[in-house]
Amino acid sequence: MGKLREQMKMDLKLKGYSPKTQTAYLGYMKKFVRYFGRSPAKMGEKEIREYLYHLVTEKQVSTSSINGAYSALKFFYQTVLQGNWNIAKIPRTKVRKKLPVVLDGSEIKQLFAVTTNLKQRAILMTTYSAGLRVSETAHLKVSSIDSKRMQLRIDQGKGNKDRYTLLSPVILDLLRDYWRQYRPFSWLFPGRLPDRPISTRAIQKTFEKAKRKAGIQKPATVHTLRHSFATHLLEAGTDIYRVQKLMGHTTPKTTTIYIHLRRQDLLKVVSPLDSLLDS
Repeated sequence: MGKLREQMKMDLKLKGYSPKTQTAYLGYMKKFVRYFGRSPAKMGEKEIREYLYHLVTEKQVSTSSINGAYSALKFFYQTVLQGNWNIAKIPRTKVRKKLPVVLDGSEIKQLFAVTTNLKQRAILMTTYSAGLRVSETAHLKVSSIDSKRMQLRIDQGKGNKDRYTLLSPVILDLLRDYWRQYRPFSWLFPGRLPDRPISTRAIQKTFEKAKRKAGIQKPATVHTLRHSFATHLLEAGTDIYRVQKLMGHTTPKTTTIYIHLRRQDLLKVVSPLDSLLDS
């Protein structure tokens, strides 16, 4: 792409897109150009439709990857080339809605019980207790802990937004023990190099190891801790507006998915089979 790539890179930065999104969009455009072997400035709706169809039918990539490519192409043709984007002619793939996996209280406790390494236990417990995304846990700093107000400050979370979330008294005590043993200076959970944060992959591996040791069969990931946090808060009677703020969701609509996971909603419903056999 040459000059067009540099222009897209500049526009992405000017629009305030995160470094991760910038890299992803540029990668999607690179694959698009490589597929046709010519400048994107000389292509349009026909090629975009053909490429997206190729991703769906031949490559059979995930819906999220298809929509990622869609968003990158739309940004390039609308913002970089200042062209029109006809939604009717270039439809977006419908996202399949799936309910997230949630662990119950006993599974959460078992997960922590089998994690004997203090740093790893602190990472997993902090993630759950504050409802953090894995990248947010990785980028926590020692200065993120506000023990006077009992809050954790999340700097530049998803959507480049700052927010405060819960600092549990249990977690504060655990983090003090952790600090006395590991003495982190800047990053709360540094990686192998003390001046760099732990990688998200290392946290994922920590969770996967704990999950195996705990004998949990659910298809849970480290992100399941965040889903469980929100669900357990709602089950405890916390109103959805407060959960929304703690999770860093832009609108309550995103948070409402957890309402469907509350056990109380299911426990109050009697199966028609039970009613039939009891009569």
